[in-house]
Amino acid sequence: MVVEAEAISIEGGDLLARALSPPPASPHIVGYLSAGTVIEVGAGVESPAIGDKVVALNANGSHAEKRVVPAAMTWTLPRGLNLAVAASIPVAMGTAHECLFTAANLERGQTALIHAGGGGVGMAAIQMAAQAGATVISTASSDEKLERLKAFGLDHGINYATESFVERVRELTDGRGVDVVLDSVGGKNLVDSIEALAYRGTLVSVGVAGRAGSDVEAKALWGKNNTLRGVFLGGALISEHARVHAMIAELIERVAGGELLVEIDRTFALAEAAEAHAYLEGRNAFGRVVLQP
Repeated sequence: MVVEAEAISIEGGDLLARALSPPPASPHIVGYLSAGTVIEVGAGVESPAIGDKVVALNANGSHAEKRVVPAAMTWTLPRGLNLAVAASIPVAMGTAHECLFTAANLERGQTALIHAGGGGVGMAAIQMAAQAGATVISTASSDEKLERLKAFGLDHGINYATESFVERVRELTDGRGVDVVLDSVGGKNLVDSIEALAYRGTLVSVGVAGRAGSDVEAKALWGKNNTLRGVFLGGALISEHARVHAMIAELIERVAGGELLVEIDRTFALAEAAEAHAYLEGRNAFGRVVLQP
């Protein structure tokens, strides 16, 4: 089907995809997510229908006024849901949910450390962990961001620019460590996160925003019987489509109902995509950055 875009979210993976050299094809249009109106459907497609408002996910092509997407990778939107908000839901919130509950089995009464709390995945994970009854600790690059995250359910904030998150986690947990760490940064941040884990804690690796590989030594996990899990939402959507598609549909309903919040930091015109990417890469955003054609 063909979707005419009205709002395009910029995902962390979009930044990484743009940085690839050479690109998979030439010309190549980056971007995972866009929300808008269905203007054409292929033979045999009954839903969504022409005229429906949808959010669409695909490996590339969102940074365009119109895009072709498989019907199975779209979600029909509740009436009245803001399209900029809708475009920001599937990857960030779906990833956060997979990390916390499928990979880490987070439970009420446990403690979770969410890195990069001011980003899309981080902000979604803070809300979900808090609503699940966990104690939530998060890192961010400024005290201002950490203060604002309290409204999303944050219990304890750590400014990684001014203090060691490992030492602060030990202080906050009386030396025990946390049950779950969600790391979207990678590199040394992922390696250091092992030290912040409690006995039988789970470290979930879900990104490399820091643009560095992570040389994790397996025996670093042995002493406390820790677990390292990797999460890639795209792979889950392919291998477990029915489950993951339904999970994202439920998250869209939770946002539409006001249970979960999406913070839109700034909106750029589609023609300003380069500036929007630079703004996001500069760690200026609190929440989501959106393009509008």
